[in-house]
Amino acid sequence: MKIEQIYTGCLAQGAYYIVSGQEAAIIDPLREVQPYLDRLEKDGVTLKYIFETHFHADFVSGHLDLSKKTGAPIVFGPNAEADFETIIAKDGEIFEIGNVKIKALHTPGHTLESTTYLLIDERGKEHAIFSGDTLFLGDVGRPDLAQKSANMTQEELAGMLYDSLQSKILPLPDEVTVYPAHGAGSACGKNMQKETVDTLGNQKKTNYALLQPDRDSFVEAVLDGLTAPPKYFGMNVAMNKGGYESFENVMNKGMNPIAPQDFESVVEQTGALILDTRSAADFHLGFVPNSVNIGLKGDFAPWVGAMIVDVKQPIALVADAGTEEEAITRLSRVGFDNVIGYLEGGFGSWKANGMETDTVKRISPDEFAAGFTKETKVIDIRKETEYAAEHVEDAFHAPLDSISEWAGNLASDDQHFFLHCAGGYRSMIAASILNARGIRNFTEVEAGFNGIKKTAVPTSDFVCQSKNLK
Repeated sequence: MKIEQIYTGCLAQGAYYIVSGQEAAIIDPLREVQPYLDRLEKDGVTLKYIFETHFHADFVSGHLDLSKKTGAPIVFGPNAEADFETIIAKDGEIFEIGNVKIKALHTPGHTLESTTYLLIDERGKEHAIFSGDTLFLGDVGRPDLAQKSANMTQEELAGMLYDSLQSKILPLPDEVTVYPAHGAGSACGKNMQKETVDTLGNQKKTNYALLQPDRDSFVEAVLDGLTAPPKYFGMNVAMNKGGYESFENVMNKGMNPIAPQDFESVVEQTGALILDTRSAADFHLGFVPNSVNIGLKGDFAPWVGAMIVDVKQPIALVADAGTEEEAITRLSRVGFDNVIGYLEGGFGSWKANGMETDTVKRISPDEFAAGFTKETKVIDIRKETEYAAEHVEDAFHAPLDSISEWAGNLASDDQHFFLHCAGGYRSMIAASILNARGIRNFTEVEAGFNGIKKTAVPTSDFVCQSKNLK
């Protein structure tokens, strides 16, 4: 028996590849399926089942393409309703893969169809659980995402999740290995550990949600501090339920070079958003006017989802040469399939052809500190928890993911301000969006708060609610 966790850092997502004898199973596959096909061919095994723990909200699964290419059936848990052929497992149903068995444990609460898959090894021993978004390391799945489809409150779903954990997961042996669908950084939970594999026994000792004394305490603890989910989540759920265009078609359409001389007219005709995936360090020095910068070397796909939201939005790429395919792949993982092409030769070609360019003013933390006074207006776009822990004294708090709500307040304010995040990645996203909206009376601080706190700029370790920018 072989179990391989295939972890994708930018999505904080774990897919699983299981082999026993001449058969294999894959759990929660990513959109691009070629890596799985390569593994199957290398091992000389047949894919028997594709298991889905639930309808994912934060990424588009590869279940449909993988099933079409291998003939393997797709398995969902009870209550799942999809627009394609699938096996709907019964609670407790056994699926055999080679010499091992996988038992479906219906564990609703995160969603109504959420199912944990229990692996029983060749000796008949309960070996591991693939817990999806039911149980994370250090956390459990958020119960607020399925309220609309379930016609239930988040409190009712949280209570259902408590019952699932108590009846299906906690009675399992402590030595059972826990393989979750996500780790730290995912928006599907709030308190996930950086580790991606653990024992159930250790989670019983360390997971705050599993340590709650009763149902009411669990509900209160799990719901406390939840922030609004990214707005693209519902669109990904719809794609996972209803189907989507094949990955090959998405890639073929996106790998379309557009000459610099034609780029503007193509963008105008299609209504495309110009997405520049270069680093913040390169972007601020020069870019195609009205571009939005979301760097490929970072949490690219989740931030694309949070900032662009509409998965049907046409996108024209500006990317470093040779990274176009990676960008299209990572966009497709969160359902952004409408890439119409990329700027041929990248920004260097645009500049060489004498096309109009734009810039963002960026300074170092030391330069920021040298000019800092009590009157300096600072906007901190980090998450609320980051801001609460420590921030520049009297800085306004304006989270990046709600920029559409607060950017308008800046349009009528002529006062110059300084913009920062933790390290410069998110603040350049914000800078590009503000710039595209005609707001230019700002300077972005390189290295963000990580750099600022090393200077003499005064910082505070308490939340000043009156300084929230609204």
